Amino acid sequence: MTDKVIVLSTCHSPEEAKRIARGLVEERLAACVNIVGGVLSVYRWQGKVEENDETLLIVKTRRDLLGRLNERLAGMHSYEVPESIAISVAEGLPAYIEWLDRELDPPGNS
Repeated sequence: MTDKVIVLSTCHSPEEAKRIARGLVEERLAACVNIVGGVLSVYRWQGKVEENDETLLIVKTRRDLLGRLNERLAGMHSYEVPESIAISVAEGLPAYIEWLDRELDPPGNS
């Protein structure tokens, strides 16, 4: 098991997704963010079932950065309750895991 995680979050528009992705990478809270368009979300909100076109963020980061990442995500996001779900990365190509380490904020640098 690695200390890396993938965070999933949805945004209301591609423009918002790009702004958030760029901010997280510039602040070294994410090494890479994939932006996936054309996502249809069906969910319950305030007692009603809703459907909306959204843009998905796939954020690559490290477990110890999750608190700061979630704080920044909430601050940059237009949603009252932004999605942030972290999935553990069991393993990966060693060179890619090493690249993630180089691109993320060094441990203990918060």
